[in-house]
Amino acid sequence: MDDDRTSGANPLRRRADRTRTHLHAVFAVGCLIAVICGIAIGRDAWTDSGRAAEALTRHRHVVTATAVGGTSHRTGPGANERPVVVAPVTWQYPADRRHAETVPVPAGTRRGDTIRVWVDDRGDAATAPPAAADLAVQAFGLGAMAATGITLLTGALVRVGIRVVDARSARAWESEWEDVEPRWTGRLRPGPGADDG
Repeated sequence: MDDDRTSGANPLRRRADRTRTHLHAVFAVGCLIAVICGIAIGRDAWTDSGRAAEALTRHRHVVTATAVGGTSHRTGPGANERPVVVAPVTWQYPADRRHAETVPVPAGTRRGDTIRVWVDDRGDAATAPPAAADLAVQAFGLGAMAATGITLLTGALVRVGIRVVDARSARAWESEWEDVEPRWTGRLRPGPGADDG
């Protein structure tokens, strides 16, 4: 029998019921751990990317460049990237070094217009340091992915556990019903010599 009674326990509450309750509690704890891990991973990602952005910012400078030609469109390396407006521009950085490159510019830029260009320590065109909003989105995404992964894994393990408990419980009910059914229905189970006349 699967009743596993103890003093003061509900006699209708079976071991399988208690196991299901424990598995649900495990899932709740797993969700809490997932949230804590997600927050920790997101915070670490925010801190690390913030430090990297600060280090990069120390080597990025904004200079004023002058457009020396008309604009055109350039496609990005990816197939789904939208084309960007570019134009040939010149600038000086450091003060004794002149640069001429084709860089992204605002739409409608004309020859002689001035634009702001990010450059590195040598004065070559470079990408802008990442914005705080971009870093926050990235950190949130990593934390959310970690929390989701842990929650899904915990949920899958608990689901498997509940299926195992349900299968065992069903087998136990069948076994117990075989013992109870003849008395319940009033039919005697045939035994040795029952058909002897």
